Amino acid sequence: MNNEDSKKISKTYIREEGMGDLWNVWYSELHNGQSGLTVKIDKIVESTTSEFQRIDVLETKDFGKMLVLYGSLMVCDNDNNAYNEMLAHVPMFVHPAPKEVLIIGGGDCGTLTEILKHPTVTRCTMCEIDKQVVEVSKRHFPRLTKGLSDSRANLIFSDGKKFINETTELFDIILLDLSDPIGPAADLFQKEFHQRVYDRLTDDGIMVAQTESPFYNKETVTALYQNLRQIFPIVRMYTCFMPIYPSCYWSFAFCSKKYDPIADFDQDRHSRQELDTQYYNDEIHRGAFALPQFVKKLL
Repeated sequence: MNNEDSKKISKTYIREEGMGDLWNVWYSELHNGQSGLTVKIDKIVESTTSEFQRIDVLETKDFGKMLVLYGSLMVCDNDNNAYNEMLAHVPMFVHPAPKEVLIIGGGDCGTLTEILKHPTVTRCTMCEIDKQVVEVSKRHFPRLTKGLSDSRANLIFSDGKKFINETTELFDIILLDLSDPIGPAADLFQKEFHQRVYDRLTDDGIMVAQTESPFYNKETVTALYQNLRQIFPIVRMYTCFMPIYPSCYWSFAFCSKKYDPIADFDQDRHSRQELDTQYYNDEIHRGAFALPQFVKKLL
């Protein structure tokens, strides 16, 4: 990789000079001035700027292709699909008859594809602000975008806040598959938006939102859960292992009007469906709600 290629990367990187014109390029994410995951880049596969953000696809040895939005790692070939599976399947096996599902965000389409593995779903609407993220994902992550060929998939390219404010539809499950609370996703982490989501759920609806790293984002996590508990009667955090995310430990908020994520888990339906997953299973479903003491203190 030459010097000009290395300049295309939109986040922090470390460059080591080799022999002649050869360079080793390393990508690093920074969190509060501290170094996070650092990965050697074999190739910059694609680099573009949409109306909303910088989009990069990087080729690496350990993780395969990686999708980077505004300098933050989103998905990769070799992350065991943990984030998408946990965001989708946990609420799907708690709600007794999930038919109408809404995803806000989710441009890589991995969550959409997981949702459409469930035969009860009649329609899954995905509202993504950045069409280019979907197009880039279709080119480089076909496993994640497989659900786009399903007739039940309904794509809307719009601002998620605007969609929630204007729609009159009700949904059984709403998933907030958002990037970090900066840039175009910032407003979607606020209490006002969560209240509007609550209003667009059916009487027994469930919302799940990604809620960042309990290790790096302590203040954000605490504020989020304080707000959510003022809106939903049932709010529980669950977590998963995500090797490319800050601290490799990621959290989700299970927010429900009626159902408990463990007591109402449908073990029989899970057994019958025999889902093809890489991370999620029935034991993970239950165990994900067990939290270490430092996380309990945050909540």
